[in-house]
Amino acid sequence: MNLPININDLLTVRTVEWERLEFKGGWNPEDVLHTMCAFANDVHNLGGGYIVIGIEEKNGSSLLPPKGIPTSQIDKIQKEILNFGHHAIQPSYHPLTARYQISGKNILVLWAPGGETRPYKAKVSLSKKSKEWGYFIRKQSSTVRAKGADERDLIRLANTVPFDDRYNQSATVKYLSQRLMEEFLREVGSDLLKEAKNLSIEVLGRQMNIVGGSSESVFPKNVGLLFFNEQPDRFFPVTQIDVVWFPDGPGGDRFEEKIFKGPLSRMTRDALAYIQRTFLKETVIKHPNRAQAERFWNFPYAAIEEAIVNAVYHRSYEVREPIEVRITTEDFVVLSFPGPDRSIRMENLRAGKAVSRCYRNRRIGEFLKELDMTEGRSTGIPKILRAMKNNGSPKPEFETDDDRLHFLIRLPIHPKAKKSTVEKLGTQQESGARSGAQSGAQSGAQSKQILHALAKSPLSMLEIVHALKLKSKTGSLKRAVNELLSENYIEYTIPEKPNSRLQKYRLTEKNEKIKKVFLGG
Repeated sequence: MNLPININDLLTVRTVEWERLEFKGGWNPEDVLHTMCAFANDVHNLGGGYIVIGIEEKNGSSLLPPKGIPTSQIDKIQKEILNFGHHAIQPSYHPLTARYQISGKNILVLWAPGGETRPYKAKVSLSKKSKEWGYFIRKQSSTVRAKGADERDLIRLANTVPFDDRYNQSATVKYLSQRLMEEFLREVGSDLLKEAKNLSIEVLGRQMNIVGGSSESVFPKNVGLLFFNEQPDRFFPVTQIDVVWFPDGPGGDRFEEKIFKGPLSRMTRDALAYIQRTFLKETVIKHPNRAQAERFWNFPYAAIEEAIVNAVYHRSYEVREPIEVRITTEDFVVLSFPGPDRSIRMENLRAGKAVSRCYRNRRIGEFLKELDMTEGRSTGIPKILRAMKNNGSPKPEFETDDDRLHFLIRLPIHPKAKKSTVEKLGTQQESGARSGAQSGAQSGAQSKQILHALAKSPLSMLEIVHALKLKSKTGSLKRAVNELLSENYIEYTIPEKPNSRLQKYRLTEKNEKIKKVFLGG
């Protein structure tokens, strides 16, 4: 069996963080058991880790050629590891193992992904007399026993299965695309690719940890459908990125909207590529008194990339709201739902010092890390801050509400780039005007439909979507609602908390005017 990682990358520690890797020169069953338990607990939500048996290390680097394991011991070690999963760890847990040969020597690699039924505890000692059990976690490059506050944090953080790691019982493994799975393995340089074509979807999915359940009840995991199905929005409605350009600002009549859907990695890359080629412009200013020209971008790509990947990583796929990207001649805004975990203090986040104690989508983060799209260690915000500073741009802004229902990242345009940005996007403004003119007629009809619906009773946004028989909350619907709010035809039922999850819309005291103008009453 091969694992979904390139063995050469694993040994040189190029793509996997040291926190996720441990070398063992020989077979030390107690040490391996404790490290296996620590990776299964995955307290930092890094996707578990790898234990390489048969290679020694020095200062965190593998010593090659390997020390190796005698061929006669391989089966014995694998049987002991299997036995650990039944009798030495609670709940039962079994890592995947693979045997490799390096320079003629046998090594054994254990892949221990974060477990589905965390937290796990293991026997403190394998002595027959010992009856003590303990929780083990990783702290940087070491495996330690969790005690006191660490133990309480582990139990609090790990006692539920994240949404992206749950089985999707409304789907079957046939909805996973073997072609997309092989493309992923090829991109990350996995040795598993060599045998992927000869494996069934179920077997390949189990080795990639995107399929689970007993042999009688096999189900894909949500993360598998998000990355390896051509239409994940079929299972998770409104899994999309809406990119909207407002040449006259959010309150203007002109706009352009482009919606990106598909597997998460493709959707993200397509949206980023579109934004980069359409809306980003470098300005070069030559100064007569110095040889070096001044160069800057209207919006630095590195900051945009981090903001959008952060939204894909941390949004909830149970919430039927898209990731919204709003671009004007003043700023670049990324809005996602819900907001940051309550363990994060906003003042620390704005300063780039926040460290999350709870990752919403640890499996999504695992795949994004393998694709080098994120580091997943709370580095996104500091990168945005650094990219904006290096570009000479104003500081970015980070916002959420009291209930942490949304998260907004605003990147102000470089002060000297405003004029050039308008000139570059002039063609888009012309086509946007045509789009706006076409949408104007649609907006009036949709406003009338909304008011008809609200004439019966107050409705939430989702209820309005259903009343208008739409598949999801579209950009035109949101604009129509906002226009009705601004013109005081409708109002919030909870005006003091506009972003409350209980929020609904109702008609205002303009009812008589509404009946005459919109409802024909």
